[in-house]
Amino acid sequence: MTSVTAASEMPIPAAPFKSSVMQIDPQWIDYNGHLNMAYYNVMFDRAIDEMWLQLGIGPAYMKARHCSTFTAECHVRYIREIHLGDPVQVSVFLLGADEKRLHTFEELRHATEGWLSATSENLTLHIDMEARKVAPFPPDIRARAQAIVASYAGVPRPEGIGRNVAMPSAKT
Repeated sequence: MTSVTAASEMPIPAAPFKSSVMQIDPQWIDYNGHLNMAYYNVMFDRAIDEMWLQLGIGPAYMKARHCSTFTAECHVRYIREIHLGDPVQVSVFLLGADEKRLHTFEELRHATEGWLSATSENLTLHIDMEARKVAPFPPDIRARAQAIVASYAGVPRPEGIGRNVAMPSAKT
């Protein structure tokens, strides 16, 4: 997308949003022989960038409206190893949107076998890039985000949303 299209003119993406299929770069494999933890975030970020294009807040939006998004919080769970040669795809669930924030949950899965490798739950802030401060979404973007959230109403919520990092409780 090279120009800013009015958000109201764009079709609502399917729920959940599915990224393109991605391949693992050989340099991302660590000495344990699997994908290094940092690169899970690279793939989640690439998927979010694809979703943001559907929302109307990609690079053209930043250039035209001088606003963007920053991640404020992220919780990643590593469930099953990914190895070199494994094709992956990320599903993005837009769980909530208000005037300045987006709440997403992503699942990274093996693209052909379907098993879950990792999840990432994120809180993203809308930023006025000239002031470098949190700012409200323009009305068209906010309405589109809320329409996407509403379109997810019938989609089962993935397991793991809202989990905290904690040690398991001792069993007696």
